[in-house]
Amino acid sequence: MKNKQFILSARPIGEPKETDWQLKESDMAELANNQVLVQVEYLSLDPAMRGWMNEGKSYIEPVKLGEVMRAGGVGKVIESNSSDFSPGDYVHGMLGVQQYAVIAANGLHKVDPALAPLPRYLGVLGMPGMTAYFGLLNTGLPKSGETVVVSAAAGAVGTVVGQIAKIKGCRVVGIAGGQEKCDYLINELGFDGAIDYKNSDVMTGLKQHCPQGVDVFFDNVGGDILDAVLTRINLHARIVICGAISQYNNTTAVKGPANYLSLLVNRARMEGIVVFDNAKHYGDAAREMAGWIAQGKLKAKEHVVEGLDNFPQTLMMLFKGENFGKLVLKV
Repeated sequence: MKNKQFILSARPIGEPKETDWQLKESDMAELANNQVLVQVEYLSLDPAMRGWMNEGKSYIEPVKLGEVMRAGGVGKVIESNSSDFSPGDYVHGMLGVQQYAVIAANGLHKVDPALAPLPRYLGVLGMPGMTAYFGLLNTGLPKSGETVVVSAAAGAVGTVVGQIAKIKGCRVVGIAGGQEKCDYLINELGFDGAIDYKNSDVMTGLKQHCPQGVDVFFDNVGGDILDAVLTRINLHARIVICGAISQYNNTTAVKGPANYLSLLVNRARMEGIVVFDNAKHYGDAAREMAGWIAQGKLKAKEHVVEGLDNFPQTLMMLFKGENFGKLVLKV
């Protein structure tokens, strides 16, 4: 059986380009003991993938040149040399950008397509949802009545952060690009305010929508937006650093916060969150979020693009703000 795979062939400088990967067709490897063959159905496309392409120390090993591009995915078990999985099971794991994955059984988790559509296990019930849940609740520590601001608020993580903050009784303001996204945050997800960073001044928007200041800022963007919010934080504010998508394709040094002394003045805390640190608690979080979905308190939106061959162009949608909801590639 043949397998189509996207192999990392070069380390990007700045914005990735199609030639940084090579689309190869190869023969399937034989299954070893405790390995499973999975037919990949959907792949999760996430901003973190840009960081995985860089050489250097990080929270996870970089993808090596010549290796299949790393990506989370869901698919169907075709063959199994593990007592934990049978053909026909649906699973979630780091399947990679390919049609079929031969993967160790301990890297897979069963999912139930009868409980939720498969793409949902890559969004609100997958890594982005877990990032939002643990980043906000364990690091942001929101209290009822506080003001929570979220950047990239219409993205896979941001939409979940804002809705959980609402569930916890907070006032929520999202920063997103474009009127359509801002309308969605307010009209569909129940945000209290939205700032369109593409067509309005963020500082003015923060003054308008956060007259009492900001208690929790969940940041996915970094750069100028982080700087703007730092000028509005309250005493003992918590800033959650989840990502910095505005900086990932820089060819110069990452732009750090110029207004960081606001942390000192306000005795505030800025802390990073890496979702993998909470892996042993994923099950508990998924059960609670599934309950919120069933109650209509937590909504999800997936942006699905079809075709493995379209991987490079689809990934770049993230850095142009072209996706609306969780970006998923249907293999």
